[in-house]
Amino acid sequence: MSRRQFAGASLAASTLMAVPTILSADDKPSERVTVGVMGLSRGMSLARTFGSANSVKVKYVCDIDQDRMRSGVSGLEQATGQVAEGITDFRRILDDKECDVLICAAPNHWHAPATILGVSAGKHVYVEKPCSHNPWEGETMVAAARKYDRAVQMGSQRRSGKGYQEAIQKLHGGIIGNVYSSRSWYNNLRPTVGTGNPGTPPAQMDYELWQGPAPRTPYYDNRFHYNWHWFWHYGNGELGNNGIHALDICRWGLDVTFPTRVASTGGRYRYNDDQQTPDTHTALFEFPGGKHASWEGLSCNKHRDTTAFVAFYGDEGALEIDASGKYKIFDKNDKLIEEAGEAMKDSDHIENFLAAIRTGQHRNLNAEIEQGHRSTMLCHL
Repeated sequence: MSRRQFAGASLAASTLMAVPTILSADDKPSERVTVGVMGLSRGMSLARTFGSANSVKVKYVCDIDQDRMRSGVSGLEQATGQVAEGITDFRRILDDKECDVLICAAPNHWHAPATILGVSAGKHVYVEKPCSHNPWEGETMVAAARKYDRAVQMGSQRRSGKGYQEAIQKLHGGIIGNVYSSRSWYNNLRPTVGTGNPGTPPAQMDYELWQGPAPRTPYYDNRFHYNWHWFWHYGNGELGNNGIHALDICRWGLDVTFPTRVASTGGRYRYNDDQQTPDTHTALFEFPGGKHASWEGLSCNKHRDTTAFVAFYGDEGALEIDASGKYKIFDKNDKLIEEAGEAMKDSDHIENFLAAIRTGQHRNLNAEIEQGHRSTMLCHL
């Protein structure tokens, strides 16, 4: 399928939102949930977690790389005992009336088209973060979820973490007074992506389908299967890769939606290579009500002056949360007054998604697509 055909399919799906939808008897909630997984990097972990949940059948594991697809079939069976069918085209999942759910863990440029096509085919969708590749896509995803009344959850799993929920509840309850600011961080020691060589895609890979809605470019050997994150046609850089997790917590804790002012600075400083997105990046956000958030990303340097993932500041103290969900509360004199929380589990986020499907309460999600879109917008702005 060409890029023009992909764009046409997405446009058709968005146009259909103006037409009333009549739900059939097949839409009644049931206990058994059948899923298909698209993209077997992060998707492999999701397949194992879904496959380990009660009354869930993983019917398909899909990847455009046949080697990864075959590895996914065997890996799932070893982990869960489930024997899924390996496929290379996710549209098989859409066409299968037995499949209730599309799990989209493909590259970012596929998140919105797959989600829109999924809900228009009657599927509920679990889509990895960031939910979209640009602002228009996010708006269209929300509209499609409403049009077809499907549960669409973004993979910002900290929203379902018990430690995070407890900390945010205390924050909103006034534990540090009026909360006016939040800071967040990400550090890593990523290697160079090097200088790629154009060439013929490997025989086991459907590069045309992988490109999907993206502009057509030659195949380069240094973009697969992870480095696509650092090329604008496919990814959103570190901000969209890990910053989205932190900024989602910032927005949740501050209880805000969209900012009124945004500033951003950064660049590619560590290596002279093909990477297009920054390895050093700072983003600042001002929100209504005198609230502020920031994100500092260092993709190629591990040092930082805090162990916190996100920190909140109020007129009566501060609250820090680490990446797992353990938190510390300090009074206004910086004295530690409480230390609590527990490590999050991906399974909690998945159980929240499955419960929304089974009960028919499709918006009763911890990271419902509208919330996901609002947080993802911080990365796009």
